[in-house]
Amino acid sequence: MVAWTDWIAFGLIALGMAMTPGPNMIYLISRSISQGRRAGFMSLAGVAAGFIFYMVSAVVGLTAIVMAVPIAYDVLRITGACYLAWLAWQALKPGAASPFAVRELEPHGDARLVAMGLFTNLLNPKAAVLYLSLLPQFMHPERGDILAQGMILGATQIAASLACNSVMILAAGSVAKFLATRPTWAMVQRWLMGTVLGALAVRMALDSRR
Repeated sequence: MVAWTDWIAFGLIALGMAMTPGPNMIYLISRSISQGRRAGFMSLAGVAAGFIFYMVSAVVGLTAIVMAVPIAYDVLRITGACYLAWLAWQALKPGAASPFAVRELEPHGDARLVAMGLFTNLLNPKAAVLYLSLLPQFMHPERGDILAQGMILGATQIAASLACNSVMILAAGSVAKFLATRPTWAMVQRWLMGTVLGALAVRMALDSRR
């Protein structure tokens, strides 16, 4: 099963990424400001469904590939390291910004809110690629069922995202104002996450095939 050290490390990374403004957070805060907290939580339910879809797809796919083609782990490892390095560069490069543009949104019913939250997440390729980039380095075949390991790690990421975004929905107006008026905080956040992602990329690239 997943080692406690790996689980805690993965959980902290997942939480840090959930706290970084992106398409999901921007949409949820915009929806909450435009239509209220209930609408924000209905949208979050859709976002969660998108994460579950990506988690199951990625974990089942990774399990099948790694078991059938051992060298596939190396391919995933190097590809994931390159992607994490690219994300780190996007955060650290000169002139980089953490965009946060809250939008006015047209009110919608519950079913459509869930659907829009789902598609906002499904149409965000970062969610899918991050699963393929991060999961392999925390899944150890020698520790047992890698399918179970992947599900545990995926559930951890979803829990971190739900917890963080729930807080954002409850404090949508204050969060939007805080992020818009404190560029220094945004810069520190970018450098922190860029450094973490860069370190993960190096670790992943140098890690031997398990």
